[in-house]
Amino acid sequence: MTVLDRFRLDDRVAIVTGASSGIGVHFAKALAEAGADVTLAARREDRLAATRAVVEQAGRRALGVRTDVSRPEDCQALVDAAMAEFGRVDVLVNNAGIGTAHPATRETPEQFRQVIDVNLNGCYWMAQACGRVMQPGSSIINVSSVLGLTTAGLPQAAYAASKAGLLGLTRDLAAQWTGRKGIRVNALAPGFFHSAMTAQYPAGYLDEQLGRVLVGRVGDPEELAAAVVFLAGDAAAYITGTTLPVEGGLLTS
Repeated sequence: MTVLDRFRLDDRVAIVTGASSGIGVHFAKALAEAGADVTLAARREDRLAATRAVVEQAGRRALGVRTDVSRPEDCQALVDAAMAEFGRVDVLVNNAGIGTAHPATRETPEQFRQVIDVNLNGCYWMAQACGRVMQPGSSIINVSSVLGLTTAGLPQAAYAASKAGLLGLTRDLAAQWTGRKGIRVNALAPGFFHSAMTAQYPAGYLDEQLGRVLVGRVGDPEELAAAVVFLAGDAAAYITGTTLPVEGGLLTS
């Protein structure tokens, strides 16, 4: 096996949640280009067709399944569908998430709970369902955020709490499953990337925050997707229970 072979995902099956738009599409495309067949999940099933076409253009098979990750039964149905179609699940990319920016004194219980339900609980339900069928050598990648490690000037208590909680979940699942099941569990902590979420930032906010980023620019989604491919395969076989920041040096400020 050459060093480049370690980045290949041939004959493996990946699940990507939040795959109907944005970063999730880049994740699905990169995994397919590395050789994986991909099961695509999102609440907006009609938009999964475009992502499915991207995977198929890369020469791999794709399956789209409408999924609300905040519902454990949806998560189990997604994994069941992947097993029925492909016979295995080797990689889970827990990417589905929502963001809000409500001042803490005005955020309603419903608003806070919704973010936790999707960003944290949803990742757990997905990992739980995948953990039941994954074989040794499999990989779970939880997409957290630098906001789980630092602040960035917006009132995002629910989002930050969900992403920080995801780091703790990552460590615990790695401790439970790596030695016993051979399933590696890691987290990504992305910084600022071009996405639907960054497009909604207040005018001037992103330019102000880029002063904290050592490389001086917003990240390209393909740079984040490359990190997912790394953690998914044998190149990262000795990495588990860790958080990989992909943030252009923001955390050094």
